[in-house]
Amino acid sequence: MRIKEVIVVEGKDDTARIREAVDADTIETNGSAIDAPILEQIRHAEKKRGIIIFTDPDYPGERIRHIVSQHVPNCKHAFLPKHLARAKQDKGIGIEHASVEDIREALASVYELVEDREETITKDDLIAYGLLGGPSSRQKREQLGIRLHIGKTNGKQLLRRLNMFHITLEQLDEAMKQIVQEERHE
Repeated sequence: MRIKEVIVVEGKDDTARIREAVDADTIETNGSAIDAPILEQIRHAEKKRGIIIFTDPDYPGERIRHIVSQHVPNCKHAFLPKHLARAKQDKGIGIEHASVEDIREALASVYELVEDREETITKDDLIAYGLLGGPSSRQKREQLGIRLHIGKTNGKQLLRRLNMFHITLEQLDEAMKQIVQEERHE
């Protein structure tokens, strides 16, 4: 599987693991201290080929995702749930610990951020689905993040990502039906 876009990752271990899964070029941020030359390299790659941000599912990874998104608009985003990026013997979390299959699936479910769109999903919709303010809201948001490949979120982030990634009310409804059905079978 050849990826046209350049993938932004945190380090060389992430690059090595991604190259085991797909044929792709990467730019390494070398952690969350992203300097101007790296941002310029990402900006240039975005103009030529497009960018997919694929950072670790932890606070530093989300910080890097935010910094790159702020400086380089029009990036696409791939997410890997935390439980799929956990190292054996609990030595950390990162893309480098994920299976080849999970990396391929995350890269096949890429979202593009588009800021100029009217919100289609509202806070009331999230409340109605039990994603806000309920006793199991956090667990439902985590399951939804996995199912829709949008990462782990709090309530405010969830509303923003659903609308930012153009997820429709119908897609949300279908995902929530599957989550409820899985809960019934547990």
